[in-house]
Amino acid sequence: MEESASAVRRWEDLDNDILVKIFQSFDIFELTSGIAHVCSSWRSACCDPLLWKTLDLSMLISNYIKIPLEPYVYVHGHSDKQLTRILKISLSLSRGSIRTLIFHFNLYVSDDQLTYTAERCPQLKRLVMPAWNRIKKTGICKAIRMWRDLESLTMPSIANPPYLMEEIAQNCRNFRELKIMGPFDLLFASTLNMYLPKLKVLSLRCTTLNRDALILILDGLQNLEVLNISHCLLIDVPLAPAPKKIIKKLDRIILQKAARLRKFLTCMEDSCIMCQRTKNDEGIMRWYKYEEGLWKDDEVLPAIILCI
Repeated sequence: MEESASAVRRWEDLDNDILVKIFQSFDIFELTSGIAHVCSSWRSACCDPLLWKTLDLSMLISNYIKIPLEPYVYVHGHSDKQLTRILKISLSLSRGSIRTLIFHFNLYVSDDQLTYTAERCPQLKRLVMPAWNRIKKTGICKAIRMWRDLESLTMPSIANPPYLMEEIAQNCRNFRELKIMGPFDLLFASTLNMYLPKLKVLSLRCTTLNRDALILILDGLQNLEVLNISHCLLIDVPLAPAPKKIIKKLDRIILQKAARLRKFLTCMEDSCIMCQRTKNDEGIMRWYKYEEGLWKDDEVLPAIILCI
C-alpha cells in the first residue's frame, strides 16, 4: 500500500508543459481567480508565454448607466474594481508576453487602466479598442507611444480622428491593418490618406459609408490591398438642401477604382440579414441587440486582428 501511494503523483508535481496544456483550456476569469495561487509550480505554469499571446477581455462588460454629461456613462464601482483586478493579475502573470489585446466594445476603460495596461504589454501588435467615453486624448496617445510594435487596430469611430492617426503614424512604423466600427466620412478618409498612406487592410463593414469618402480612399491609399465594405449603408451626400440618399448598387466609377485591390468585399443585398440590420439601425450598429460575439465577426480580419 505504501509503495502504491508513493507512486501516485501529486498535481503540483506534474510537468510544467502538461500544466500549461491544461491551463490553455481555461478562460481569463479562471486563470486569474485562484489557479495561480494554488502552489509555486502552478504559478510558474500560469506565467508561461503560451497562455498570454492573447489577453481576451471580450466577455467582460461594464455595469453602467447613461448620464447626460461627459463621459455620458457612469460605471458602477464594482465593475471598475473587477477590471482593475483582472488587469493587475493578468499583466503580472503575462510578464510582457501579450501580443493581442481584446476589449469588449461596451467595456468602459479609464485612462489609468489603459496606460497601466500599455506599460505592461509593450510588445503589443494587435488591439481591439473598447468604448471611447472614459478615454481622453492624453490617455490613448500615451498608450500608443508605448505600443511601437502595433500593427493592427479595431476601434469605434471617433469624432476627431486626426490626432489618433497622427500618433499612430509617428510611433507605429509597422501599422498596416485598421477596422473602424462606426460612421466613415470625408474627414476620416482624408485623415487616413494623410497619416496612414501605407495601410494595407481596411474594414468598414456594417457602418455608414460616405460614397465620396470611399472614392477618396480608393484614390489615396495606393498601398491598400484589402477593403471590406460588406453590409455598409452607402450614402451619397449632395450639396444642401438636397437630402442624402442611400445607394443600393456600386457604380462603375467605384468598381473601376477598386479593381486594383487584391480583395474588395461587398454585400448590399436586401435579403442579407446583416445588411438589413445595418439599415434598420440607420448605419450605427446597436450590437447589444444581437448575438453575443457577433460584433467580432469580419470577412477579412477575424484571424488577423482578433486571433480567436
